[in-house]
Amino acid sequence: MATISFKVSDEDARTIRVQAQKEGLSLSEFLRRRACLALPAPRKPARIRCAHTGALVFAAPAHLPPLTTETVRDLLADFP
Repeated sequence: MATISFKVSDEDARTIRVQAQKEGLSLSEFLRRRACLALPAPRKPARIRCAHTGALVFAAPAHLPPLTTETVRDLLADFP
């Protein structure tokens, strides 16, 4: 396996390490994902108030269908 090294400023190094830690990734995995896979940086999920309980919950992304009891049952159908 090849090793790639490059120089960055101390400030950039801190920023990269902090971002990798925030995403729960090793520094190598963080840089691989950013460079090779060109994935967009994950966005923080929006929070909304549940209309039924008033609890603060994470909002589903707009491009996904709503999560229903039926979809949860389907997801858990083959769960041991």
